[in-house]
Amino acid sequence: MLQTPTDSTDTRNTVGVELVTAGLLWILGPVWYLLCEAIAAAAFPGYSYATFYISDLGVPTFGDFQGRPLHSQLPAVMDAGFIGSGLLFVLGLVVIAPRLGRRAATVWFLLLGLIHAMGIVFVGLVPGSPENAASGLIVIHGAGAVAAIGGGNAAAIVSARAFRAIAVPTWHRRIGLVLGASGWCSAALLTMHVWLPDGVWERGAVYTFLLWQLLSGAVLISNRREGESKR
Repeated sequence: MLQTPTDSTDTRNTVGVELVTAGLLWILGPVWYLLCEAIAAAAFPGYSYATFYISDLGVPTFGDFQGRPLHSQLPAVMDAGFIGSGLLFVLGLVVIAPRLGRRAATVWFLLLGLIHAMGIVFVGLVPGSPENAASGLIVIHGAGAVAAIGGGNAAAIVSARAFRAIAVPTWHRRIGLVLGASGWCSAALLTMHVWLPDGVWERGAVYTFLLWQLLSGAVLISNRREGESKR
């Protein structure tokens, strides 16, 4: 069946709307996360981005834990940041998934993206508190953090191939590799507790994916037409 010019135009318009929608969702996620983090940190007496963990902002109880004085005044704000960013990323995945084609890289990208989103949501739902440590629930929090960091940065790396089905610039595919690898390196240094305070390495592992997500959102908005796959 021949495609009429009108059909072709409608298809391009639909693709454009989907890419813009996914782009907006992926931009909103990191903005929401960082805004919630900044608000919660400002209300936390003596909070340091270098020496405290991000999830310390989401602990609803006060007291010393692992050598850090927990005193978050707005834990619900940070937990909302975790959960909201995960949900916004998943929504973006759902919108863009049909445009990535049926490739092994696409499957891996979607799977790793879901792992990231589920992990960061669990970080928000199960805070890293002394009470959860005593009850054993801290395992869920820890597993969520590993999934969020590992899955997110791995998804950024795989995106270099998964995004070949849409019109994105070459630099975007390359920066996915660079940012994802940098995030994994920061995570490894975090586990070794060397050279710099843990808060620095944790943010190095988390912010790399947030930056990739922001850049990806901007690229999707600016590239509204579906490009030919590059093989």
